[in-house]
Amino acid sequence: MDDDAKQGTDRPLGGRVAIVTGASRGIGKGIALELGAAGATVYVTARTVEPGPIPGTLGQTVAEVEALGGRATGVVCDHHDDDAVAELFERVGTEQGRLDVLVNNVYSAIDLAPWLGKRYWEIPPAEWDQVIGIGARSHYVAAALATPLLLESDAGLIANVSSSGSTQYAHNVLYGIGKAAVDKMTADMAHELDDTNVTVVSLWPGLVRTEIVELGARRADDGRAVLDLGGEGTFDLADAETPRFVGRGVVALAADADVHARSGTAVTTLSLSEDYGFTDVDGRVPRSTIRGD
Repeated sequence: MDDDAKQGTDRPLGGRVAIVTGASRGIGKGIALELGAAGATVYVTARTVEPGPIPGTLGQTVAEVEALGGRATGVVCDHHDDDAVAELFERVGTEQGRLDVLVNNVYSAIDLAPWLGKRYWEIPPAEWDQVIGIGARSHYVAAALATPLLLESDAGLIANVSSSGSTQYAHNVLYGIGKAAVDKMTADMAHELDDTNVTVVSLWPGLVRTEIVELGARRADDGRAVLDLGGEGTFDLADAETPRFVGRGVVALAADADVHARSGTAVTTLSLSEDYGFTDVDGRVPRSTIRGD
């Protein structure tokens, strides 16, 4: 039995309801796939509904969740639009009567990409709203709207996808500000949720082999696919995590009866793998840190 099949035989999240934002591709898609495979009913949001130059659409994510035996609903949502986000949570409350897991993953990586390695005075100020307005503000809005539903769960979880860039220089100043904001938000939300059944954590993946990362890679002289990050180094994609490895970390957290002890902290996908004993889809444990996470 291959590793995917073994994962599918266990449904620890049966009966749970989850929302994953920004899930047409990349980390969000990987998380949605694993939540669905673990038995959760998953609502996924995205703006991309038609195929484009970057692989991945909302419908494809839904189809792949269902192929793993899960249940998924795609919701077209622009997380710039607070009213549209509010409608998402109203819909889930009406259709499911509960919410157990919120994964805040939406991030405008496409808008950040041209400015990787650029210094702050070389980046147009308008990019603040794209990178931080989506990456931090949208996490806050979704969490605020989700929490009344999560408080009704016996074990609610908010997972904010973040990065070690919150504590170490990474990519550019805007990126670091956004990730630091997410981690501070996690810590302060945990303070206010301390006497509840809702846990909030920041999740730090390593280097993840997303569609965007693969498009940005080059072939080295020895044939390896590598990613060059200005000022940070060259990274072998063979060592990278798949998006589903990140998803298995979220599943492990959501299934842990003692997860509240982690509330307010930032956890790496590698540390979760070591604590809970899961592997990537190929059975390995990737150690693809970018900055000594």
